[in-house]
Amino acid sequence: MPQRPVHIVGGGLAGCEAAWQLARRGIPAILYEMRPQVATDAHQTDGLAELVCSNSFRSDDAEFNAVGLLHEEMRRCGSLILSMADKTRLPAGGALAVDREKFSDAVTEALGAEPLVTIERREVDTLPPAEWGSVIVATGPLTSAALSEAVSALTGEEALAFFDAIAPIVYRDSIDMSKAWMQSRYDKGDGDDYVNCPLDEDQYKTFIEGLVSSEKIEFREWEAITPYFEGCLPIEVMAERGPETLRFGPMKPVGLTNPHAPEKPYAVVQLRQDNALGTLYNMVGFQTKMNYTEQKRIFSAIPGLENARFARLGGIHRNTFLNSPRLLDTTLRLNKAPYLRFAGQVTGVEGYVESAAIGLLAGRFAASDEQGVSPLLPPETTAIGALLTHITGGAVADSFQPMNVNFGLFPALQDAGTGKRRLRGRDRKRAYSQRALSDLDRWLNGAQAAAE
Repeated sequence: MPQRPVHIVGGGLAGCEAAWQLARRGIPAILYEMRPQVATDAHQTDGLAELVCSNSFRSDDAEFNAVGLLHEEMRRCGSLILSMADKTRLPAGGALAVDREKFSDAVTEALGAEPLVTIERREVDTLPPAEWGSVIVATGPLTSAALSEAVSALTGEEALAFFDAIAPIVYRDSIDMSKAWMQSRYDKGDGDDYVNCPLDEDQYKTFIEGLVSSEKIEFREWEAITPYFEGCLPIEVMAERGPETLRFGPMKPVGLTNPHAPEKPYAVVQLRQDNALGTLYNMVGFQTKMNYTEQKRIFSAIPGLENARFARLGGIHRNTFLNSPRLLDTTLRLNKAPYLRFAGQVTGVEGYVESAAIGLLAGRFAASDEQGVSPLLPPETTAIGALLTHITGGAVADSFQPMNVNFGLFPALQDAGTGKRRLRGRDRKRAYSQRALSDLDRWLNGAQAAAE
């Protein structure tokens, strides 16, 4: 008998990763992507795994950073997303940044060449019927209203929502390098991976005043009560929290030396390479909901950006997600309809790599089901396991909000002799990472043995 396929709704990071993991285990997958037939407010192309908000997967430090640890765990799990990110990476200090177009093209090409993956370009606007068999819903932050309503009707639990903001992208040749300079903070990476635009104290204060008083995109009534995600706040919202907020956030001047002036900058705007050609740079941390006229006016007052040309201005879009601790089981299945799995940002994880990680697990779990093997859960001491545990029961359902991976999700380290926590700072982070990778390798070996 031919193996029945697993149906995956959504061709973003999570859906693509799930399809790849299924194919690696000999299970066919049908991947449904509605673009180009149906467009969204945020996507620019019809490519799979298009990166909307940023081109950065954040820190690639697997020893001292939970995100970098998740990168390494996914590499060891045979992740398509991390493989293509490594293939298309750009200079970004200690971060993993990619050429977003080449990344999407690489993912699309890899899945298109995989004989066990079928890509169907059409919208699935409601929950698939049980007759489809195993289904993974990975519709991401822009889940259609019709599909959201179908989930709510089935579960009796309304999906929550928040807003994600998008940062502007500038043409590199329009930056005035007689005022700006190339350098990474503390000379990490190649040491010159970012364009830096310095502001003195008066310029910074004028900039903050402009952000606070700027005209913003007007929201409809239902949008006005929808919260922002704390990890992706619009820059003007950060400015409203206090005049020094940005100086201790994305505009911090530490670790940088301006070669054009002896005095230390009061604040710095950083731009990170956005494509392999080096012709486009995005404004790091400058996601915004200001209208286009205000963006051009305020950002053009930044030293070095007076004549900047924008390939894309900032924007904002709605992100819908489930109350996963209440609705999903430990293998991401919907309690009220176990043939349905959910993956990616719709489960309440935040960030590219976190979304792909949940897609990786959904694909592996679905493959185990099809093979008649009980899914083996990753240890919660790993980054991928801690993230899964958080969204499927570790978080408090009544106050559940989207979460990036962080060491606070991991079980505490205990001293073998006394049971007391002793490690601090970088030693503590290193210990978390060492324990995670050791436990991950044991899990992968166990999962392989179970499949055989």
